[in-house]
This record gives sequence, structure tokens and C-alpha cells, in this order.
Amino acid sequence: MKAGRRTFFKRGLAAGGVAALATQHPKMLAAQGGLDGKPLEVPDWTKMLGPGVTAEPYGVPSEFEKNVVRRNVPWLTVSEQASVSFTPLQDLDGIITPSGLCFERHHGGTPTIDPEQHRLVIHGLVRQPLVFTMADLVRFPSVSRICFVECPANGGMEWRGAQMAGLQFSHGMVHCCEWTGVKLSTLLDEVGLVPQAKWLLAEGADAAAMTRSLPIDKALDDVIVAYSQNGERIRPEQGYPLRLVVPGWEGNVHIKWLRRIKLGERPWQHREETSKYTDLMADGKARQFTFVQEANSVITAPCPEKPLKDKGFYEIRGLAWSGHGKVARVDVSVDGGRNWQSAALQEPILSKCLTRFRLPWRWEGGPAFLQSRVIDETGYVQPTIAELRKARGVNSVYHKNSIHTWRVNVDGTLDNVQIL
Repeated sequence: MKAGRRTFFKRGLAAGGVAALATQHPKMLAAQGGLDGKPLEVPDWTKMLGPGVTAEPYGVPSEFEKNVVRRNVPWLTVSEQASVSFTPLQDLDGIITPSGLCFERHHGGTPTIDPEQHRLVIHGLVRQPLVFTMADLVRFPSVSRICFVECPANGGMEWRGAQMAGLQFSHGMVHCCEWTGVKLSTLLDEVGLVPQAKWLLAEGADAAAMTRSLPIDKALDDVIVAYSQNGERIRPEQGYPLRLVVPGWEGNVHIKWLRRIKLGERPWQHREETSKYTDLMADGKARQFTFVQEANSVITAPCPEKPLKDKGFYEIRGLAWSGHGKVARVDVSVDGGRNWQSAALQEPILSKCLTRFRLPWRWEGGPAFLQSRVIDETGYVQPTIAELRKARGVNSVYHKNSIHTWRVNVDGTLDNVQIL
């Protein structure tokens, strides 16, 4: 059922919320006679001085948040150097992912790079090849942009059926940060493009020498050569000291540890765009250069990691995003897609960025099937798994953006299921 904010709290209090809140609020306790006129007990931590301002020169989370961490699935890859970790979406609020919780995807491990020695070369079909130091790059006019980065394999283990046991593992290969750097178009103006330059090859300085081809139109649009993330220099596992940020496009083209850009007439057809990062269709053919991350959404609370503890009112919360632009609407269903309600979208609503949605809901204690469905500003509607399989089969591991279902059990636990 749908309810406004005032109705939500009014009914919640009438259903027993007062008692729960009263255990935490002194004035409410006093109004119910719980204090008996006696002062609140002073906790131990109020009776002593805490550590000083230099105890932690670089701030760390509270010890009580020690379980909010990236996690991996050991069986997914043969080695840690070519592996992935997952963002703990179930424990996050807002739209900005803390730098230390952003998922990792590596092909040759994280290199240790001295920024004083690092260089970015731009050459090929240009009028004047140039070599840039980090000092050179930070002198250019800077830009900052908030956008999501998502691995195209996010959710890709579930093309044939529900498999992952929690939100972190089903959708945790996405994060959203503020990136700062210089527009790639600015650097390309410096070297001067020749008319034949239609594609570029971006190369990383990691052991895998990760490379991807990008069309020049995108390069001249909104691509950033970034050196900062969330207000500080990029973390090593995210590409320190330099990476590409390609808003709205699949994560593997956001080349980390960026060292070289070559301009050419056509794509290079390297390993990561032929053998890998192509979408195998039902007929045996493969889609190639499927760059855009299509509109996607997921309910983050409740979820398997955040079960329901009692009957009553809750706020269904989630995230939506689209590589085509802004989120226009998110619908939520509690009955497996038979009926839908429009959720409230939390500001800011930015292009190619995570967007929060919220919907009040009363759980009566019975089974429920929670789903979210996003519509972006182009009119694209997030598909069902049946629609996606009909169009593309079940052979791919990339670009699975179908509507996701959490089954709520009578004991309040949740399971990952698929409704066909």
C-alpha cells in the first residue's frame, strides 16, 4: 500500500512504534513514566577523555562498522590478481560511495606507481604527439563530475537463474563517486586531431596492459582524465595516479593507471573487446562494443543482508541508474510485478549517476515479492528477465539489467529469486 510521510509515521506509532522509540528518547520515556524522575544513567564513554585529534592522522570508520567492507567470491576467478570485489550496497546511504568501499576489478593486480615518474603519452593520428607529466595535467582547467562506474558483468552470474545469496554479490559491482581531472577533449585539442582520427586506444600501466578502443565522439563529449576521487587523489586500486572516467559506459573502458592514448581510424580489436567483453547471443554470434550500461535498479532495503524483524511499517529503499542519462521514474511492486506504485526519488537526480528511491510499505507478515523497475529520461523501461532472455538468450555474462526480485519469507528473511 502507498502512504504519505505523515500517514507513514502516524500509523507506525499507532502500531507500536512509540514503545520502540521510547527506549531511545528520554523525553518520550518521561512522558510515559519510564524515568520516574531519575536522571539518565551516564554511560562509561562519557566519563573519560577520548583519543586526541592526532590519534588517527587519516580518518577510519568506527570499530562498530567493521563489517561494512568489500567482499569477494573466491570461486569466480583463478587468482586474486585478476579478480573482483563487491561494494556493500546494503550498508550505504545516499549516492556517493566511500572511496575505500568501491568495488575492484583487476586484470593484473594493482601496480604501485610513483606519480613523479608516471607519464601519459598521446600519439597516433595527431598533429603533435605529446608526453604529459602529472604536474602538467593538474595545470589544465579542471572539471568535477559525479557518475557511476559499473562492471558490465554486474549480475551476470544469473542469466540462467538466481544464484547469488545477497545484494552485495548480486549487484555490488557498481559504485558512484565524484571524479576530478581534465576533460579528454582538452588534451586532444593540445595534440590536434587529424580528420582521419575516428577511434582511440586507451592503455593502462598495470601488468595486464589493459586496453580498450573508444569512438572519438564519446572521447570529445564527457570523458575525463581523472586524478582525484571524492575530493582526494584516486585510490591505488581505482587507478592511481590517473584513469579514464567514461560516464555511463561499461566499467572496463574506464582504463585505470592510464599511460597511453593512441588515435587511429578504426578500433584495435584487442583481446578485451573480442575474446572478452562481448555478448554471446543465442545464435552463436556476439554483440560487440555494447558500451552503454542500460537502465538498472535494485531494492537495497529490505534485502537478504537486511531482513525484516517485525510486522509493521518499513521504508522500501533502493538505487536506480542509467547510462543514457537521468532516472525519470522508479516503480515498486510488492507482489511480483502484478501491481506497481511510483516511488519518491531523492535529490539530486543527476545524469549517469546513482539515484535513490523510497516507498513506505506495511508488512503484514506474509510472503511478498519485492521488485523495482526504472524508466530513464529516454523512455527506456527496465526489462524483465524473460524479455531479456527472449532478446539475447542466456549465454552472455554482460549487460544483465533485468528487474530483480527479493522474496520475503514469513520469518522476515529474504531470498534472491527470479519470476519468469
